Amino acid sequence: MRLLTFLFFAATVAAQTPRDLIEQYTADASLLQRHWAITGDSIKSMDREQQMLQGWLARLEKLEFPKLLPAEQIDFILLRNDLEASLMRLGDRRDEAQEFAPWLPFRPIIGGLTDQRVHGDPLNPEKAATSLAPLAKTVSDLQSKLKTAKDKKPAESKPADPTKKPEAIVLPTAYQALRAAEATDGLRESLKTWFSNYDGFLPDFSWWMKQPYQEATKALEDYAKFLREELAGIKNKDDAPLLGKTQGASNLQDQLSHEFIPYTPDELIQIAEREFAWCETEMKKAAQDMKLGDDWKKALLRVKLQYVRPGEQESFVRAEGKRAIDFVTKHDLVTVPADCAEWWGTHMLGPQEQKQIPYAAYSGHDILVAYANEAMKHEDKMMSMRGNNRPFMRNVVPHELIPGHHLQRYMADRHRPYRQGFSTPFYVEGWALYWEMRLWDLGYQTTPEDRIGALFWRMHRCARIIVTLKFHLGQMKPDEMVKFLVERVGHEKFGATSEVRRFIKGDYSPLYQCGYMLGGLQLIALHQEVVAAGKMSEKQFHDAILQLGPIPIELVRASLLKQPLSADFKTTWKFDEKKAKP
Repeated sequence: MRLLTFLFFAATVAAQTPRDLIEQYTADASLLQRHWAITGDSIKSMDREQQMLQGWLARLEKLEFPKLLPAEQIDFILLRNDLEASLMRLGDRRDEAQEFAPWLPFRPIIGGLTDQRVHGDPLNPEKAATSLAPLAKTVSDLQSKLKTAKDKKPAESKPADPTKKPEAIVLPTAYQALRAAEATDGLRESLKTWFSNYDGFLPDFSWWMKQPYQEATKALEDYAKFLREELAGIKNKDDAPLLGKTQGASNLQDQLSHEFIPYTPDELIQIAEREFAWCETEMKKAAQDMKLGDDWKKALLRVKLQYVRPGEQESFVRAEGKRAIDFVTKHDLVTVPADCAEWWGTHMLGPQEQKQIPYAAYSGHDILVAYANEAMKHEDKMMSMRGNNRPFMRNVVPHELIPGHHLQRYMADRHRPYRQGFSTPFYVEGWALYWEMRLWDLGYQTTPEDRIGALFWRMHRCARIIVTLKFHLGQMKPDEMVKFLVERVGHEKFGATSEVRRFIKGDYSPLYQCGYMLGGLQLIALHQEVVAAGKMSEKQFHDAILQLGPIPIELVRASLLKQPLSADFKTTWKFDEKKAKP
């Protein structure tokens, strides 16, 4: 009986498909994240993550790729690429931990306590107090040294004394100070979670730990405030400096490879500049139709003044959502399930939210609606109203709802949901931008004002590629990025500044902003290969893409064109090759 059970188990393991491995890996990765959540990026947690990723790579390689079905081969490539990209990102996090070590010398102390908690090791309150007690002084001394280094004028510097050991203190840049402040806040929260687990439950814990803990948390709070306000210069959220870190050409190229984009950053900038020039030409045509000659900026200003009255934005957005659904349904462009068409909503963004999200966005069910709020200053009210005018929103609403993100999310939840972990902006944002292009080609915009509204956003997507890549290549500074968005695209300064702050802060991939236009161009190129070539109808093409899940578009192409694949598949599709030729 035991032999039969073993043979059954062995056969089950041997018969595992890439989908099985993806689902199991997703569960492992989620469990690992929850298990180590209290520690942040401690050395032990990163070591364990690396062990898990390398183990899954080894398991994946045991599958016989040539024997897999085409869809399974795509799953294999997706998982392998994700594991390799995760290892690359883990390496970046290790480098960052080492970079910030001089300004976070207390991280090992908190990490040691939280690691002990994760492992469930018995806690000795006296030893824990002995470990934590020096933290407050360590933080206070470090803060004093940094303040002295900051206040010390260059003229006061004296020649180095060769008989004395030089001071090791190094001032962080403003960006490093901001990140160190955020890390300090995170470590303080980890310590709070750790303390709460024992306080009142473990005898003698409070007797030993209360004072060291209170002193430590107060020191960490003060230190984070010092870093944020004195070194990063963020004293007023309304006028905070624009802080970011450049990635460099090599790092960008590695990330592009994992996104299956076979172009260099410089080549992508050239593509974006060409598309930007096309938008300017079309802007001039629309301005001429408005009897304004070639002065498209004057035409844009007139369009911005076409905003709704206070209290009407939400109902206007709902009406535009229904108009877009009617259009794609009437033209038989894509399947829109009845529930999907009915079950979506709106949510008005507050004044603080609009500092980060100045325009409409999608949140999984609702379209987030930006509009002037009575609590705003008059100037900010007007900028919000101008930036979310009728012609702009007639382009934005289909992007965010149907046939854009809402339809996309609805289908992804119901078709190959196990692939959602491989989501890429080149598919997710590219799909919504592609529809802006298709609706333009199909005559969705019926007036020159609406054409300008659509062109503004397409120019914006081109500009995102230009300014973000040039920033990360060290070719453009944050204030120059804002200036480009204001002067070349026509943004309000409020919106442009909010956009740039998000672009450069480093909370998500530096390639995210590239995904809109480049993903859209990929799908346009694929449309030419499939629909224009008569291989699929418009509706079949769109439905097939949605049912494949949010995966790199080159793999969507491989599936639709039934291309042969290899286990070591690398990106090769020059989707812009024909356009690039003179």
